[in-house]
Amino acid sequence: MTRQRLGVCYYPEHWPQSRWSEDAAMMKETGLSFVRIGEFAWSRLEPSEGAYRFEWLSRAVDTLHRAGLKVVLGTPTATPPKWLVDKMPEMAALDANGRSRKFGSRRHYCFSHEGYAQECDRIVEHLARAFGAHPAIAAWQTDNEYGCHDTVLSYSPAALQAFRRWCEAKYRSIETLNEAWGNVFWSMEYRSFDAIELPNLTVTEANPSHLMDFQRFSSDQVVAFNRRQAQIIRRHAPDAMILHNFMGAFVDFDHYALSDDLDIAAWDSYPLGFLERSSHDDDFKLRYMRVGDPDFQAFHHDLYRACGRRGWQVMEQQPGAVNWAPWNPAPAKGAVRLWTFEAFAAGAEAVSYFRWRQAPFAQEQMHEGLLLPNAAPNEAYHDVAHISKELDALNAQVETARAPVALIFDYESAWAWRIEPQGQDFSYFDLVMCFYRALRRAGLSVDVVPPTAAAIADRTLIIVPALFAPSYDFAEALAKSGGTVLLGPRAGSKTGDFQIAADLPPGVLRRIIDIRVKRVESLRPGARITLSGHGAFVRWRECLTLGEGVAPEFTSEDGETALARSDSVFYLAGWPDEELLTNMLRRVFLVAGISTLDLPEDIRVRDNGAMRYIFNYGATATDISALVAEATLLIGERLLESCGVAAFRRRD
Repeated sequence: MTRQRLGVCYYPEHWPQSRWSEDAAMMKETGLSFVRIGEFAWSRLEPSEGAYRFEWLSRAVDTLHRAGLKVVLGTPTATPPKWLVDKMPEMAALDANGRSRKFGSRRHYCFSHEGYAQECDRIVEHLARAFGAHPAIAAWQTDNEYGCHDTVLSYSPAALQAFRRWCEAKYRSIETLNEAWGNVFWSMEYRSFDAIELPNLTVTEANPSHLMDFQRFSSDQVVAFNRRQAQIIRRHAPDAMILHNFMGAFVDFDHYALSDDLDIAAWDSYPLGFLERSSHDDDFKLRYMRVGDPDFQAFHHDLYRACGRRGWQVMEQQPGAVNWAPWNPAPAKGAVRLWTFEAFAAGAEAVSYFRWRQAPFAQEQMHEGLLLPNAAPNEAYHDVAHISKELDALNAQVETARAPVALIFDYESAWAWRIEPQGQDFSYFDLVMCFYRALRRAGLSVDVVPPTAAAIADRTLIIVPALFAPSYDFAEALAKSGGTVLLGPRAGSKTGDFQIAADLPPGVLRRIIDIRVKRVESLRPGARITLSGHGAFVRWRECLTLGEGVAPEFTSEDGETALARSDSVFYLAGWPDEELLTNMLRRVFLVAGISTLDLPEDIRVRDNGAMRYIFNYGATATDISALVAEATLLIGERLLESCGVAAFRRRD
């Protein structure tokens, strides 16, 4: 098994070369073992076309290597230099209003521009040849945060031509496309693929089938762009790992599909920034202002664990205040340690902090690092040194067991309900998070997985909220799984062509529960459909017709079935409030035979192989003796302090 490691993101091009050796020595002394570099350095690597300047990067890599540090080398394609933009200005993406995404920050390119893709091939090829065999390079990172700053969708001429060819490859005939999209409506029929337009700047909403295929196409463009780089790197560095750093609450492309070309899935964890950008109310944000949402980071750990073929890690961990949220508080004392151990408890191979030294210039100068701008240690520097010593003493290995509970998360579903929310506050991501949060509060470890047969095999409980267009094969896999299944609102309500299921929703999922959804309604804020003694529906409610062998478990006060059951399959006909979600899951757990924990409100538990970790996201110390029982704590105390972490080895 692999030992858990700590790393940091470093920008040697920002600092005098005379400082590099001192930085490397400090990193090693702090307990760091790897360093990510290079992902934004194209203008220094190739200051003019064909004039490669790799010597400084080679010296930086050698300096880190001599200090005993491994290197993750990033390809610099997220920041094309000015000379390249001037050479081909049409490489820029256009936004939905037809405006060019200009040079002056980053991610100023269109994924569909073949000329830019070839320029990326060229710089990656030269880098891979130069550094592919270097003993310090343990992994390569492709680009940086694909899609950040709303850059997946491009409405450029290059995207238009590529989308037309994509549609032609998918549908073969324009008649088939017209039927799939329902283009007879509003006289939207096309006579040829070259007549297809992009779905922006329409007078009113565009055809949802058109929008969905454009989103699928755009996702495929990101996947193809990444694949080109991965293939080049593998030719020159066949033994190195390849990764990409994904983001939080970001669904603009299919991360499962892109990860097929990676070895490691990484993501960038900024708990306080993400909390400030979230849809939580002000009371929640004030309560967790300095520690972050207790379940947001954990959800992404579980999601990206499913993406990583050979492991996963946190590539950027927030070490202090950031610069990009509406408000940017500093972390509570102990929060950086809490976030780090939460990742390791979820099976991360490594946690890397962003960044080594706070930059005194440019857009991120207010983003804290492990060092202050004057190179003096910041608070997180001491946190990381302490964490490193704890990891050595704990001698923990990267280990995860397959969880009995699987929660389906599907990128197409996120696109579908953004295209057709039906109520302006319907968010697929928020709905899935409601279920995830309730599972965590019950003390359960969860696998977040795609809707595939392999992902749900051998599960005790499978939860499927709002799955847009499940395949027949997935419905068959659910039927044969042997586990308890909970289907959520809107599950199976559309076909893959974005049409209402032929015999009404839930479409192919009627294979496992014989119901029909005869009506849906979205509920304005403050509206509630109450269930006597059980809670209420908010945001969304469905009215069901029950078939043979299906009975109501819960009924709303207006007489409609709220929770239907057929043997071990349940269907929830709305968006549950917290009370309903708790009561409903209690019923489902009982049928599934799943044992839960009685956790204090701000306590979370994570099982990792034989290890059990306990986290306190609250502002006060909490007695966890009942959770520890007779076990010996390896870290932490039974009176677990605010932001505290405890861990012990389970006897079972």
